Amino acid sequence: MKNKIDKIKDLALKEISKARNLADLEKLRVKYLGRKSELTNVLRGVKNLSKNERKEVGEMANKLREEMDENIKHQVVNIKRRESGDVKEKEKIDVTYPGRKISKGHLHPLTQVRYEIEEIFKSMGFLTVDGREVEDEFHNFDALNMPKNHPARDMQDTFWLKNGCVPRTQTSSVQIRFMKENKPPLRIVSIGRVYRNENSDATHDFNFNQIECLMVDESGKITVAHFKSVVSEFMKGLFGKETKTRLRPSYFPFVEPGFEFDASCPYCKGRGCRICKGTGWIELGGAGMVNQKIFTSVGFSEDKYEGFAFGFGVERMAMIKYGIDDTRLFYGGDLRFLEQF
Repeated sequence: MKNKIDKIKDLALKEISKARNLADLEKLRVKYLGRKSELTNVLRGVKNLSKNERKEVGEMANKLREEMDENIKHQVVNIKRRESGDVKEKEKIDVTYPGRKISKGHLHPLTQVRYEIEEIFKSMGFLTVDGREVEDEFHNFDALNMPKNHPARDMQDTFWLKNGCVPRTQTSSVQIRFMKENKPPLRIVSIGRVYRNENSDATHDFNFNQIECLMVDESGKITVAHFKSVVSEFMKGLFGKETKTRLRPSYFPFVEPGFEFDASCPYCKGRGCRICKGTGWIELGGAGMVNQKIFTSVGFSEDKYEGFAFGFGVERMAMIKYGIDDTRLFYGGDLRFLEQF
């Protein structure tokens, strides 16, 4: 029995000293000090020995148990100290080592241009408003003097929903709702995303951002001259003080008279280049004096108020400002393109 205890001691102390982690050490504790260990079996067999042997073997076994327990505790401390040192070594920071550059994002070019446009109009006393993107037929068409047979209502131009509503085709609907709730004088710009049933190409997409400007006051206080002045100041603010504007007669059901307005090319200064196709001018959008039918549709008395309105696409302005020749680049998610701005 004594020899068996000595063998257990030699083997146990050797294995405990070689344990490399706490999991292995726990296995050894169970192996040599657990209820099914050899040492426990020895202690259970002490009762079968003579009185003298029982005392001697019992003392040896208990002494070995205490010794193994102390060795395990000591080894636990060593392992934890070593693991702590390893972690510190792995996680230590060399403050002299150059840090990694953190890349920062920035505003999308369309967002940059939109904010710039809003600031220009704000400086002229205009309020920026937005509204719902899904509109009913009245606010999107009827209130804008678009008859039932107007081409814009065709499926070729408009996405129709099952409930008879449409994703708005222009932000004019925002102006209609604003005028129904507010009385002149009004100076607002409505801005937001609009949707058209068009194929995507270099200059068109099924969705784009549109800004529309509206100024309304009592009859006699707003003229085409006011409109041209606002457009001129806006273009100079966006493209530079040398920018010139011009008006061309055109027809739109929501204005009378109606115009197309152009700006002198900011690249060639009106001399003619690839961007303006050699004309020296760039077409920007439609405009005109608000048709009185629009005012009556929102509850204003006919001929009591006058005003002007004009609109254009943010993508169009960004393309001109940055010399971009394909509107699809704005939505392609190509970082090589976006990082240029």
